[in-house]
Amino acid sequence: VQLQASGGGLVQAGGSLRLSCAASTRAFSRYTMAWFRQPPGKEREFVAAISYKGNATVYSDSVKGRFTMSKDNAKDTIYLQMSGLKPDDTAVYYCAANYRGLMVDSSNGYSYWGQGTQVTVSS
Repeated sequence: VQLQASGGGLVQAGGSLRLSCAASTRAFSRYTMAWFRQPPGKEREFVAAISYKGNATVYSDSVKGRFTMSKDNAKDTIYLQMSGLKPDDTAVYYCAANYRGLMVDSSNGYSYWGQGTQVTVSS
């Protein structure tokens, strides 16, 4: 499975961005998906995950209420709608996938990774 993340950019604090991650698999509807991020100089951290059916989501406390993750099984794509962005959200954002896996917050729970897209939030 190949994952291609896109949609990053530079935005002012309080603004919004929508990230996308397209998958190259006909079995996309059977993959649990997640977003992680790596702030500059820090370790990769969990952001959000969605069940393979797309009917359940889980978020980290730091983004809950501001970010919304969705999954379009017809387009083999996931999205991360980010609003109320803060400078602390600045990071490289990665999408990840695991076949019928649990929605876990550990990177070890995902077998496939995209290349990352940079999000920079200015104050």
